[in-house]
Amino acid sequence: MTVKAPNFSLDGKVALVTGAARGIGRACALACAAAGADVVIGVRNVEAVADLVAELKTTGRRILAVTMDISDSGQISDAVAEAVAAFGKIDVLVNNVGVAPGNLAELVEEKDLDQILDVNIKGTFLMTQAVGRQMIKRNGGRIINISSQAGTVTLRGEALYCMSKAAINHLSRCLAAEWAHYGITVNTVAPTFIWTDSTRPVLADPDFYARTVGHIPLGRIGDTDDVVGAVVYLASPAASLVTGTNLLVDGGWSIA
Repeated sequence: MTVKAPNFSLDGKVALVTGAARGIGRACALACAAAGADVVIGVRNVEAVADLVAELKTTGRRILAVTMDISDSGQISDAVAEAVAAFGKIDVLVNNVGVAPGNLAELVEEKDLDQILDVNIKGTFLMTQAVGRQMIKRNGGRIINISSQAGTVTLRGEALYCMSKAAINHLSRCLAAEWAHYGITVNTVAPTFIWTDSTRPVLADPDFYARTVGHIPLGRIGDTDDVVGAVVYLASPAASLVTGTNLLVDGGWSIA
């Protein structure tokens, strides 16, 4: 019997990462390129990510930045068409865009609800649908939705965000079942608190930090490297039989 290592390479693949300007999205784009994929980054302002494009190109991969606000269906259609015109296909979609207007449920304003529905739920669905149509034509693809532990556990003051991520988790299972016969896998990666530019201010509060780490059995806040490992795995041949799964990267929060 020949022994061989699992194949985590993305050589020859084209990955589209939304919300790639910073944080987890940026790390996902860099990780996909490092794993061998050509990368399309969806961002609101292409000019503002020139440094990221330059960094991605140091991997030797082909890189394309496209303008994309996923609350705008027209921009989604245009961006997907531009990516397919440039590279001929999209093999991997990483849906990373999300908003989190936190507030106690009794204080939530309608505008906050509208934003969550438009971006986290409607935007994710329309983005997945647009790329899914391309994948259906080619009979194959990997869709990875960046969810959150918030879709599994309860977080005080985050009812809207928790609701939206629970919806993403179940949407992913539904699409996994519906598109399996096209060879398309659909999974979610659900991180706990991760060190990013957007979380550093709140995690800088010693009391908040202590309470947060107290929920995590492994005893630390996550890094983007913890998340991208799961993303590259699900995008790779090593995960060819994995679909409809919510991969929690939460340090054990959900089991504590």
